[in-house]
Amino acid sequence: MNKLFELLKQVNVHPLLWLVIALAVLTARFLELSMLLIIIFIHELGHAVAASVFSWRIKKITLLPFGGVAEMDEHGNRPLFEEAIVILAGPFQHIWLIGGAFCFYELSWLSPEHYKLFLSYNMMVLLFNLLPIWPLDGGKLVFLLLSYYKSFPIAHRMTILVSLVCMVLFAGFTIVLMPNNLNVWIILAFLLFSLYHEWKQHRFIFMRFLLERYYGKRSDLRVLRPLKVAEDELVVHVLERFCRGCKHPIIIEENGKEKAILDENEILHAVFAEKLLTAKIRDLLYTY
Repeated sequence: MNKLFELLKQVNVHPLLWLVIALAVLTARFLELSMLLIIIFIHELGHAVAASVFSWRIKKITLLPFGGVAEMDEHGNRPLFEEAIVILAGPFQHIWLIGGAFCFYELSWLSPEHYKLFLSYNMMVLLFNLLPIWPLDGGKLVFLLLSYYKSFPIAHRMTILVSLVCMVLFAGFTIVLMPNNLNVWIILAFLLFSLYHEWKQHRFIFMRFLLERYYGKRSDLRVLRPLKVAEDELVVHVLERFCRGCKHPIIIEENGKEKAILDENEILHAVFAEKLLTAKIRDLLYTY
């Protein structure tokens, strides 16, 4: 119970949402808005509760006029199965919300009109969040799936590109079927800005991922995935092959034969402590 109260303290209401609430009161749409906000709040709380179970660091939960964001102070070094559960915990809430709405309807606490409206809002929020567009849950699942097969920076870039393609398709769908829907265009603008910001922050996000590994703020990595590198390969290029959810012994080869092995922590130390980001791997052999 104490954890739940701590989570509720993290909830922030965006100033624009207060404006929307005021407009809803003035236009007698407060009940409809309340339904939508309850659905969004429970969805984001699902993410936060799951994250709390795994002792993730939760920064805040922000409620926006068109959705919500549960911000975590995690940078890609948690186990992939944990992240999958945290991501899916939001969409999972919509299942029991359907059952709850049905009970309210059967008890005559919800009119048939409001019951149908609640179900439509619930399905709308669920399907929208499952779109493969970052930072929606669907986009995060795409990143998670790609991270299983690709290195962190490649998976991150591919996620942004997949999101951009899907958003263009969504925009085309909007132009054909509902060109005058201002709410959808506002959401699309928000998603486009989020994608642009994510792309601009790509290098910073990657370095933060590496920095967290360097300082050991990660779960135990039991899976070993050796990286074979040439001795004249740049340190930065080796780092760009680092993946999530595994530890990398660095096998240095000369003329196709194994010459030495470095631990990934030695590579990270060379970068963050000795500023050898653009050095060649063979230069580290003389250091260690």
